[in-house]
Amino acid sequence: MLRFLKGFGLFTAAALGAAASPALAAGDLLVAPTRVVLDGSRGTEVVLNNIGAEPATYRISLEIKRMTGEGGLDEIAEENVTAAERRALDMIAFSPRRVTLPPNQPQVVRVGVRVPEGTPPGEYRAHMLFRAVPDAVAAVPADPAKPENEGVSIALTPIYGITIPVIVRVGDLGAEASIGEAWVSETQDGPAFNFDLTRTGNRSVYGDIQVTRPGVPEPLLVARGIAVYPEVAARKVSLRVPSELAAKLKGPVHIRYSEDREIGGGTIDEAERVVK
Repeated sequence: MLRFLKGFGLFTAAALGAAASPALAAGDLLVAPTRVVLDGSRGTEVVLNNIGAEPATYRISLEIKRMTGEGGLDEIAEENVTAAERRALDMIAFSPRRVTLPPNQPQVVRVGVRVPEGTPPGEYRAHMLFRAVPDAVAAVPADPAKPENEGVSIALTPIYGITIPVIVRVGDLGAEASIGEAWVSETQDGPAFNFDLTRTGNRSVYGDIQVTRPGVPEPLLVARGIAVYPEVAARKVSLRVPSELAAKLKGPVHIRYSEDREIGGGTIDEAERVVK
């Protein structure tokens, strides 16, 4: 289970190259699964669970995000969406759109798809956003003993959220991926293991990464939920690692990119690399 630390702002989880799992959490909200793929014939369900001690309300919506060459996801304003992105928003249906969850009481969100006749073959994607609705806070009366010219007092309320991709595939689609160069670098958050990942075809690729060293029985690094979406032909995968692991990753390694275990775990690509 991947847990996000509580904090200010909106947390996004969408297979950016970090470890993923069958359930994601932000604040006190647990969401499963972390990714939905629809073939246009039937829908599915997403389960929400409030793992906090108090009831919580969440608003559910769809938004468009595009992958960048660095593996991030940029939110796209409605006026800037493409025709294909608009089709995704129009095809995906879900209910309910707002839920109030008592503690430890799961709630099912039904997700369906309506593919209009004549829709061009392709992969259509939107991201489902679960955003916390903060409780109303009563206004605090001003202190009559405090002069008015001492400034303005601002109270900040943290708003938690999580997104998962909802993918609709229309027609006969396929894709391949290839592992490029690999290296270790220093970032503001510490060492990172990096490699390039390219994609060809007319749909996304998604799977797990395993890094091993010759003669070492256990994998040095495993990362789940690595995606390359159709809007990019290549991306950089950057995985933060502890300093002691960064040192072990340098030198000859074997990198394997495999399909999600739930659909068999077959190899997408594998490569021998010398990491510097």
